[in-house]
Amino acid sequence: MPGSHTYQLNEIMELVILTNPKAILDVGCGFGKFGVLCFERLNYWYMPDGKTPVNDYKNRNVVIDAVEAFSEYITPVHEYVYNTIYINNINTILEDINKKYDLVLLIDVLEHFTREEGERVIKKFLQISRNIIISTPKNIGVQKDSFGNKFEEHKTQWCKEDFVKFGNYFVIKNPFSYIVYLGKDLERVRSSSCYFREVWK
Repeated sequence: MPGSHTYQLNEIMELVILTNPKAILDVGCGFGKFGVLCFERLNYWYMPDGKTPVNDYKNRNVVIDAVEAFSEYITPVHEYVYNTIYINNINTILEDINKKYDLVLLIDVLEHFTREEGERVIKKFLQISRNIIISTPKNIGVQKDSFGNKFEEHKTQWCKEDFVKFGNYFVIKNPFSYIVYLGKDLERVRSSSCYFREVWK
């Protein structure tokens, strides 16, 4: 599907806000839902560091780029929200992305790769980004191509233990997905997250 379930929006957006990125790469952006949410929240709301939101609707505090393999998903909304859109399979262009990011979003994307491809993608993004947020279903079921998009096929079931090899990480509890945070700002983000406060456990 070009979108992800709504039962993880709060968790993922809290992690985005606490990361407070200045540059984001949204991989497999689909409908562009997280691009829109990041665009709104990071540009037009007060941030945890007290940063003042922009007053001019056309100005931006944050660069938001995207990768999308299926060009038919791209709409004028994408063209407005995203600064750069790479229309290609991430496995094809992975080594060509040399920009530095504060945050890469891999939201309901990892299950579409083989394990080897997925591990390669994570390792690359840990080189060019301070942090990564990954969400992947606890049960991928069977999904073939959808909407004429061959990239929608589910290939690999991941579990939270699969991320140990990438260094320190934490997982936010969610009934449907593993929501994983990797990166340099891990301890700061975790210590500020409401999902690790005693009242939420």
